Amino acid sequence: METQTVRANGIRLAYRAWGSDDAPPGAAPAVLLHCRGADSTDWDWIAGRLSAARRVYALDLRGHGRSDWPGTYTYESMRDDVLAFLTVLGIERVDLVGHSLGGAAAYLLAQQHPERVRRLVLEDVPAPFPLDPPRPPAERPDGDLPFDWAMVLQTDEQRNTPDPVWWEHMGRITMPTLLVGGGPTSLIPQDHIAVLADRLPDTRLVTIDAGHLVHETRPKEFLAAVEAFLGD
Repeated sequence: METQTVRANGIRLAYRAWGSDDAPPGAAPAVLLHCRGADSTDWDWIAGRLSAARRVYALDLRGHGRSDWPGTYTYESMRDDVLAFLTVLGIERVDLVGHSLGGAAAYLLAQQHPERVRRLVLEDVPAPFPLDPPRPPAERPDGDLPFDWAMVLQTDEQRNTPDPVWWEHMGRITMPTLLVGGGPTSLIPQDHIAVLADRLPDTRLVTIDAGHLVHETRPKEFLAAVEAFLGD
């Protein structure tokens, strides 16, 4: 799938698209946001199958892949990148799917602009509570990386002490939301996901015992849950 780019929120964002612009009536486009350290190719299998019924877009978040690496990274800036992407492409309303870091950017967008999100899917995304003990600074692996290491350090710092507003504004996420937990082998505390499910007004919680990389480890089960939710 060919990578395309747009200028959005002051940076170049790379993305790939599947499916026809002539989607069935009522089928909102889907936008897929990857986890930290991945890129749009992480969604190839899922995107290809979702595109049978809709237009599908997968982004390289800032600091990843072929998008710009501007050196400054916050969850809010990634949220604003996605919103700008939708505006540039003239997409009014989407089904938004986010994994981990991408999921946090997705719920921040859903909080700020609920009218732009028809349905929300959050894959193994914890509630935004401060980490105790804090996550220690990560050590950079040797060699070239497909992402900006500064992004890792800065998002770790923000993850340790998230803005309390993130939690306070969870009630603004009024669209139907599917939470997909990775089960006991995930690095994400599953009780955080359960608390998040209780906080959101219209939520379904599904656990797929696959660890943190649910859609990679058990793609068929993940796809079945997402398709059933988006088509309900």
